[in-house]
Amino acid sequence: MDDARRTAAAPPAGPATGPGKGPGTGPSVGLDIGGTKTLAVLLDAAGEVVAQARLATERGPQGVVAGAARAVRGVTRQAGLTPADLVGVGVGVPGLVDPGPGTVRHAVNVGVDGAPLHLSRLLGAELGGLPVGVENDLNVAALGAAHLALAEDGPGEGDAAGVDLAFLALGTGLAAGLVLDGRLRRGVGGAAGEIGHVPVDPAGPLCPCGQRGCLELYASGTAVAALWPARTGRPAPVELFEAAAAGAPGAAEARDRYASAVAAAVRMLVLAVDVPAVVLGGGVAQLGEPLLVAVRDALARESAGSGFLSSLHLPERVRLAPGRVPVGAVGAAVVGRGAAHPAPAAGDPRPTVDHQPA
Repeated sequence: MDDARRTAAAPPAGPATGPGKGPGTGPSVGLDIGGTKTLAVLLDAAGEVVAQARLATERGPQGVVAGAARAVRGVTRQAGLTPADLVGVGVGVPGLVDPGPGTVRHAVNVGVDGAPLHLSRLLGAELGGLPVGVENDLNVAALGAAHLALAEDGPGEGDAAGVDLAFLALGTGLAAGLVLDGRLRRGVGGAAGEIGHVPVDPAGPLCPCGQRGCLELYASGTAVAALWPARTGRPAPVELFEAAAAGAPGAAEARDRYASAVAAAVRMLVLAVDVPAVVLGGGVAQLGEPLLVAVRDALARESAGSGFLSSLHLPERVRLAPGRVPVGAVGAAVVGRGAAHPAPAAGDPRPTVDHQPA
């Protein structure tokens, strides 16, 4: 995620997805556009991932639009379809996103500056008039995690209206995407979930946001590199956890310090919105089970002396983002379904979780 990774204030109207069972329901494509790669998935009418692809991201406004169109055509062709067979396309992109008109600004990772890129309109035109929804990359990851969590419950077990979870992105920075009662929660100014900029040590280092001792400085992927600089050119989190497992001096202490910082982020989310699940995602989460165990152990240790925290069963609430499919692209496909059924002017523009198996 780049520094301008959250959504602009929610507009009075915009795309909203529903359960996808009404007239016109059909396949949708979701794109998760990152600084180096674009991940694409195609959801069928039942909400299952039936095709996925990975392409190099093209930079600049024209490159983003052209590359997105190429990704849509490629993944639909892989499924034996054409763009004309889709009900909509969703795009998750870093930067400041206004989902109403489908614009993005300050997406520096993909070469888009402060001038609004009308991604929804331009990509829709490139694809023959298809409805296109645009959302921030962190928000689509939260929607994708919620969609996949419903699938784990099995057909008929989940209830989209009651889905609550937080997607905690452990990347260059630290932030959470929130799905509450089945709906994406952006907040009045788009700052919901920006827990990375909650100061936890007022005497700590200066944060790029202008405050001191922000949680992001201790619990992000960047924080791992500061805590345990890479020695072999591999990602710092991988080196740290491998060194700790091998018994290298100081490594276990550094690992546990990092896990405690992530545990603090989990605790903050649960105490703020009491979600039953906090899903760990982002680059650091690719560590998989070792990270999950370390964070759960930290939560258990820190809850041991508090009857209140113990009663919340914090370790059991933490889980990893599914690794079998790109979560952000799945969430973007959910946004794409909503683009086909925009909310009325007075309605709630926030996308809802698609209650279908995946």
